[in-house]
Order: sequence, then structure tokens, then C-alpha cells
Amino acid sequence: MSSVAKIVEIVGSSDKGWEDAAKKAIEEAQKTIHGIRGIEVADMTAQVDPNTGKITTYRTCVKMSFGVER
Repeated sequence: MSSVAKIVEIVGSSDKGWEDAAKKAIEEAQKTIHGIRGIEVADMTAQVDPNTGKITTYRTCVKMSFGVER
């Protein structure tokens, strides 16, 4: 028996860190995508306050794989 997986890309945001942003992306995706089997962190970016030079928002782009339902 062969299996087929679909991959979607989603971006999560957090003011705490990149790991938290990835967790938020997964939590949001689980509301409509069932059976997420794994993720790959595709990219991590951040917004920086130009006045203070501090990171204000962390963003993590994750690719999620899940089985295709028949």
C-alpha cells in the first residue's frame, strides 16, 4: 500500500520567539488540517523596531505534511 502526503506552507508570528511562532502556526493549522505528520522550518524572520533595534515580532515559516484522505 502506498501513501500520499500533501505539504502546505504557513507562517506563524509571536512576540516571544521563533519556536513560539512555529507552535502558533501548528496550532492554527490543526483547526482545519487533520493528521499533521511533520514540519520543516523553511524560514525564520523578524521585525525590528528602528528606534530601539530590538526584535518586536518573530515569524517562522513552516512546511507541514499530512496524509491525503481518500
